[in-house]
Amino acid sequence: MGRSMSLRVQLVLLQLVIVLGTVLGTGATAIWLQERQLRDAYLDRMIAVAQSIASLPAIFSAFDDEDPAVTVQPIAELIRDASDVTYVVVANADGIRYSHPNTDLIGKPVSTDPSIPLSGEIYVGTQTGTLGESWRVKVPVFDGGAEDAGSGAVIGQVSVGILESELRSDFVGNVGWLLLALTVAASLGVVASAWLGAVIRRRIFGLEPEEIRGLLETREAMLHGIREGLVAVDQSGRIVLMNDAAARLLDVPDAPTAVGQPISAVLDEQLVRFIASGEKLETLALSGERVLLVHSDRVVVDGREIGSIAILRDRTELEAVLRDLQGAQSLADGLRAQSHEFANKLHVVNGLLELGHIDAAMDFIERAGVGGALSNLDEDSGIADIELSALLLAKRSRAQELGITVSIGTDSHLLTGSAAARSDLLTVVGNVVDNALDACVLGGTISVSVRDDEREGWVHVLVDDDGPGVQPEDRDRIFESGITSKELDRGRDRRGIGLTIVRRVAERLGGSATVSASPLGGARFSVWMTRVQPPAASGTLAVAREGRP
Repeated sequence: MGRSMSLRVQLVLLQLVIVLGTVLGTGATAIWLQERQLRDAYLDRMIAVAQSIASLPAIFSAFDDEDPAVTVQPIAELIRDASDVTYVVVANADGIRYSHPNTDLIGKPVSTDPSIPLSGEIYVGTQTGTLGESWRVKVPVFDGGAEDAGSGAVIGQVSVGILESELRSDFVGNVGWLLLALTVAASLGVVASAWLGAVIRRRIFGLEPEEIRGLLETREAMLHGIREGLVAVDQSGRIVLMNDAAARLLDVPDAPTAVGQPISAVLDEQLVRFIASGEKLETLALSGERVLLVHSDRVVVDGREIGSIAILRDRTELEAVLRDLQGAQSLADGLRAQSHEFANKLHVVNGLLELGHIDAAMDFIERAGVGGALSNLDEDSGIADIELSALLLAKRSRAQELGITVSIGTDSHLLTGSAAARSDLLTVVGNVVDNALDACVLGGTISVSVRDDEREGWVHVLVDDDGPGVQPEDRDRIFESGITSKELDRGRDRRGIGLTIVRRVAERLGGSATVSASPLGGARFSVWMTRVQPPAASGTLAVAREGRP
């Protein structure tokens, strides 16, 4: 199969058809209008000439003369020459001519039917007479002139005409200039079409339609197939591209609806700041409750900046895995410490028994008890949920390694399966306790209280520490993404997102997260959540919150 016609040729041919069609249509209309205008101009002239002759007193008075032609012929010829018509013929009621350009025909009957003007009407039409085919006007001559028109007797007729050959000659002379103008316009249109085709081809980088279609199909497959989110923004800050993965990560209902909107109307403030900064960076950011790894950079084409692009990777699951790994590491460290401690105790017991101090060995065993680094929570803790208990045990184990005491408040109350969405509760407790552990120093103290009420429908998490606390002016900012008073982990920017997630989870569940001064001397983090996500704020929840510390 041969190669299809190139885009440039298609554009030129298409525009050529349009230009020629327009020019030909316009030309045909103009020629028709020109012909009508020419005939109308001659018609008005012939009617005026004929009526003026018929109303001349010298004309209708001459009809009573013995030889009317002596008077009528000179007047008719004078008017014919002055009005530039082919002939002026005056005839009586019997059709006998009193004037004619050919004097030999004077006194002879007319060659065409005179019945219409002799009936008092005006005739307009094309007829063939002694001079040839002509377009003519015939008007009646009334006895007494124009004053008796309609009441006086018709005594003759005046016929004024112009040869059709003269009409065509005048028409062709006028149309020649019009055709020349149309030819020039068509030529310019063809040249402009060729130039426009070349410009369009340059604008699309010389690609053919099949190549453009292939690029678009590849682009769509790539954008919708990759797992990373992709967001492109133009210089004015409006979104020009968003794939399905980005819409999912940013909780946008439909990616096409976001295209054309300002970036600030779709993305979180932190993401807007990163992308609009114009800097090439890679950092962690929050979108809702998702932890995203954002890689942003400027887009430069032909040395000109046209916008910026951001690649989004979901780190939420990875962060959860890292937290679980950290918890598992804490458990492993606790088990290692407990194993070492247990081995030491066995050596002591073994040594006392070998020395024969049985009573001393028994006293040592009683003093050691059955506790350990991973012993159960206090029996009166009130927390029956196994997953939350496991989380608090892991946090207590880590705290023991850091020399920090973690206690469970005596007012805690959490039945199995009675809390808010369990993953949300674990997220809140884990992040707040981690924040307290980071704030405390060796010998510090942390108090954790988790309470719920099935009747009122709320869950309250209260964590106190004896760290440096949070200054009053920073108590709102501490929940903003990227805000932290702690030093960054080397090589990893994972700070400043935990408390932001806590507040967003709480607000999603209809609650709140606040920080205040703690009786222990540090910070008190208070998180309220409904047990299930409410469709609207309930009255019972408002009553329950009246008792918040």
